Amino acid sequence: MGLLDNKVALITGAARGIGKAIALRFAAEGADIAFTDLVIDETALQTVAEIEAFGHKVKAYASNAADFEQAHAVADEVKAEFGHIDILVNNAGITRDGLMLRMSEQQWDSVIGVNLKSAFNFIHALTPIMARQRAGSIISLSSVVGVNGNAGQCNYSASKAGIIGLTKSIAKEMGPRGIRANAIAPGFILSDMTKALPDEVREAWIKTIPLRRGGTPEDVASVALFLASDLSSYVSGQVIHCCGAMSC
Repeated sequence: MGLLDNKVALITGAARGIGKAIALRFAAEGADIAFTDLVIDETALQTVAEIEAFGHKVKAYASNAADFEQAHAVADEVKAEFGHIDILVNNAGITRDGLMLRMSEQQWDSVIGVNLKSAFNFIHALTPIMARQRAGSIISLSSVVGVNGNAGQCNYSASKAGIIGLTKSIAKEMGPRGIRANAIAPGFILSDMTKALPDEVREAWIKTIPLRRGGTPEDVASVALFLASDLSSYVSGQVIHCCGAMSC
């Protein structure tokens, strides 16, 4: 028996990275998986194949999570295909880093759109479904920089701080309907994004982490599994840091 038997999870931006790790962990625990990405390319199809290996239903949807109408269309398709939706993971995210003095409006708008508005879009689409079910778990990916800020990332920090405010508000608003909402704030996670950093920058950053290592997408997936499952049935409105005590 898995922790998520008979559950259906919808995960945004899950063809790779943290989203993929969450999808695989959920499938290993019994969930059927629907996931989105901007395009369904070979990488996304490989993720589909890896999820199918667990013997569970999976379908990938091409969708711009920042587009309100597309988000609603995906929610309707997933509901029709899978019958119910029990878990939403708002994972879609991008960075467009730069100092405020040099940041363009496009850099600001694109990050707020993908990182924050996408979460609003999918929560708006799925809360009526979950409310009718009288149950649901919404998990949104924030970041330690959404709590502490970070020079050169005012757009990303603002979007991730917004996720926290959104999560706490939804937890209060939708709790009476049986819907829980929580956020995960990862720290320095070893991913394609951080692998692009120079070695000396990455090593210097790791030295600031008390556990003296970067996190993995699987570390974040373990926290997501807890929040998605009945193990956290009385946990809502919380921000769980997954950062090796980098921010505490």
